[in-house]
Amino acid sequence: MREARFIKKNVDKWNRYQHEETKDPDEMADRFITLLDDLSYAKTFYPGSKVTRWINGIAASIYQNIFQNKRHNFARIIQFWKYELPLLFRRYHKIFLFTFLLFLSFVFIGVVSSASDPEFARQYFDHRVQRGYYDQTIASIQKGDPFGVYKDDNPFSMFVMIAYNNISVAFKTVIFGIIFGIGTILFMWSNGMMLGCFQYIFFSQGLGWQSVLVIWIHGTIEISSIVIASCAGIILGTGWLFPGTYSRKESFLRGAKDAVRICVSLIPFFIIAAFFESYVTHLMSNTFEKNSGDIGLPVPFSIMILAGSLLLMLWYFVLYPIRLRNSGFSLQDGKILKDGIAYEI
Repeated sequence: MREARFIKKNVDKWNRYQHEETKDPDEMADRFITLLDDLSYAKTFYPGSKVTRWINGIAASIYQNIFQNKRHNFARIIQFWKYELPLLFRRYHKIFLFTFLLFLSFVFIGVVSSASDPEFARQYFDHRVQRGYYDQTIASIQKGDPFGVYKDDNPFSMFVMIAYNNISVAFKTVIFGIIFGIGTILFMWSNGMMLGCFQYIFFSQGLGWQSVLVIWIHGTIEISSIVIASCAGIILGTGWLFPGTYSRKESFLRGAKDAVRICVSLIPFFIIAAFFESYVTHLMSNTFEKNSGDIGLPVPFSIMILAGSLLLMLWYFVLYPIRLRNSGFSLQDGKILKDGIAYEI
């Protein structure tokens, strides 16, 4: 093809690419690929032509835009985890405190109910979890393998199942908060009672300390995340009930947006908890099994994970948001402000 014909065929396209920028990443990628094809052809047949340099310049400009967008997206992720989520959660610290105390009261009711009626825990697990679960746990304790429930032939399949189950429970806890928060409170009641009954089994059998060292390796992050998901559900529900200065619809939409962001942000924490439960808790359970031929883990290792997990959740969701707010940071309509001025990393 002659150069003049090549130029006439594509000049309108090149002018449009040069002067009409696009923010659509798919469109930008298509333009870049098209220009690479044109540039390859021009370099082959018109290597010294001005049109070759022109096409190269347009392609280079699009490449820089793609690179800048990738860098911006990476910075946006850092900004979300470093500023937006902690500041968002700081806004709802009072609701979180209420949620935490309510969940704790449900756990306490489970413990007291199990202590006052020996059949309560058995009936609760038969109804809520699996028939015979209580008796199986007691049988495992009596035969010297108290934490056999955490042993699985395939830790990876256990990891996937646990992560999926916990994430689905968290999303249900949030979604059912739409019924004025009542659905979320019912989920909290079920989970809190289950935890209270479960812990009572081991404390009543003289295995309280051992159960803390094993169960709370993963339970610290898992239960904390469930409580935070419950907080998100209450946020969703209170949007209807307490609109404040907003219309009821606007208040609900704002609450829904915040609740979903909080819930989605918990996914990495549930994955970490699932990893601990399927791999680390599995090893730690061997430590307290009598005549176990499998390798266990030292108790200090368990304490270190427990302390680290507790500090992580306490620091990131409570202390760090307070520190940011005291340093002059705030969140307004999705924008980060520092002393009232827009702030970006």
